[in-house]
Amino acid sequence: MTALPRPHRDDVLIAVAGFLGGLLLWSLGLDTRRGQGFDPRWLSLLPLAVMCGAELLRRTMPNTALAIGCTAMLADQFTDGNVATIALFTDLVYAAVLYGTPAAARRIPAVSMVATAAVTVTALVVFQDAQAVLLGLLFAVVTVAPAWTGVSVRTHRDAAEAARLRAEQTALLAEIDRTQAVTAERARMARELHDMVANHLSAIAIHSTAALSLDDPKTSREALGVIRENSVDGLAEMRRLIGLLRESGGETSTSAVPRLAGVDALLEQARTNGASSGLEFTLTDTRGENLPLPAPVELAAYRIIQESLTNALKHASPGGITVALGRDGQMLTVGVTSPYGEADGPGPRAPGSGAGLVGMRERVALLAGTFDSGPVTAADGARMWQVRAELPLDEGNGKA
Repeated sequence: MTALPRPHRDDVLIAVAGFLGGLLLWSLGLDTRRGQGFDPRWLSLLPLAVMCGAELLRRTMPNTALAIGCTAMLADQFTDGNVATIALFTDLVYAAVLYGTPAAARRIPAVSMVATAAVTVTALVVFQDAQAVLLGLLFAVVTVAPAWTGVSVRTHRDAAEAARLRAEQTALLAEIDRTQAVTAERARMARELHDMVANHLSAIAIHSTAALSLDDPKTSREALGVIRENSVDGLAEMRRLIGLLRESGGETSTSAVPRLAGVDALLEQARTNGASSGLEFTLTDTRGENLPLPAPVELAAYRIIQESLTNALKHASPGGITVALGRDGQMLTVGVTSPYGEADGPGPRAPGSGAGLVGMRERVALLAGTFDSGPVTAADGARMWQVRAELPLDEGNGKA
């Protein structure tokens, strides 16, 4: 057997207060139809008690409470009546609309208006007196008024709940956006840090390995010179990045952004770092007119060349490394070709993590370009490692 739900504390207080109030009115002889009901007079307390019992269910079982209340209200018409019974009934109508199902909240006001009209018309036909309209008015006060009050309160409550849910959803979306922004910024910082520092650290690792493996004072001195130069340049790049991170507000100065005009200096540094490994570097620029490029495109192209040269210093076999820049319509093409190096090839090597290729691919993807890297076979049959990227010159095509 299913137990009845536990009544709400406020419902218990309403039931107790209603019964005590009705008992006080009965003891004072304040009946609504004194002498018109069945004897004995205490029978009017029975509908009151039933109505108070229904009040215990007004919040947990509102439709059942209203059905019990209607039965008690009908029984009250055969007794001397009690004002408290009527007042409690109006509260049950109100509670049925407020706490009941949406269907009940729609039906009860409509039914109360139809019942009021029916009672008014019936009273006019039976009593043939215009004062019968007062009976209909009283019936409306008992049924229609609390029903529409419940509709109004329920509408405002639902609106407040919807506003609360919208606020929670907005806060959740804002938190998701913040998390995504932080993640994207961390990824951007990681790419910048890797691209700026990896080249210098790779050169330091290669030349320090050469200095340790060759017992030649002249070679060691040259290696130490290259190590010092790359250490100084790496520290300068680190200071520049830290300075950019410390800036608060305002746009970053364009002078701090690497440009393709600096590729010559980048190749010169690569020649110095790769001389001991038998690497030669050449630049082929077929862009034609020196038209200005969008800053994001120019930065991405510079970083791709920088990272490709770093990977060549780490992994390429002795030979020629070619950097090619071109323009095909609204696309900037960047290509770097280097001899394919074997893992056990001669010469000092620097370890790699694969983050460079990932960073290059991410940069190209942010600009809605295409990127490809991997081994290819040259016309003379030699195996080469090729990095090729196509970057749209129209910034509107990008994703960032």
